[in-house]
Amino acid sequence: MPTTPAPAANSSSNGTAEAIMLELVDESGNTIGTAEKLSAHQAPGLLHRAFSVFLFDTSGRLLLQRRALGKYHSPGVWSNTCCGHPYPGEAPFTAAARRTHEELGISPALLAAAGTVRYNHPDPASGLVEQEYNHLFVGLVQASVRPDPEEVDDTAFVTPEELAARHAEVPFSAWFMTVLDAARPAIRELTGPEAGW
Repeated sequence: MPTTPAPAANSSSNGTAEAIMLELVDESGNTIGTAEKLSAHQAPGLLHRAFSVFLFDTSGRLLLQRRALGKYHSPGVWSNTCCGHPYPGEAPFTAAARRTHEELGISPALLAAAGTVRYNHPDPASGLVEQEYNHLFVGLVQASVRPDPEEVDDTAFVTPEELAARHAEVPFSAWFMTVLDAARPAIRELTGPEAGW
């Protein structure tokens, strides 16, 4: 798919979510139209294209982010390295690399496709619904993280054991375990069996 320059209204995931357009897809991931971001997430939700990124350091630890408190959807919860939505016509790989840099100030040293997963996850806190056809990416980070405070409240590198302990104690995004489980084969290939993913 061609990459489309982003309109000014699409420059952030905060603020006026209605102004941001998402790509609607069918069950096979074929584009069938567009919808405003907020309307696509209102119950029962419209199936749309998304992406999720999992970046690891050279020790095989996963980079998590805690979503900024100002986000209209799932604020203040922990989630994978980066997730979001391509602009209509933008390749998911391009969107994943772009948003990782916008949110965390880093460019992955390696970024590889890790399949897709389709899910339907209501967010109990907001009442919004994630009906997503999600493109998964795994990769390596070798630079210092410089989060945008409007997007990211905190970050942490975790081992599988540290992730399990954190997941039991603090809130995570509704989609986190679904995308992590779907990406595990590619994560294990990237990090090796010794990392324990």
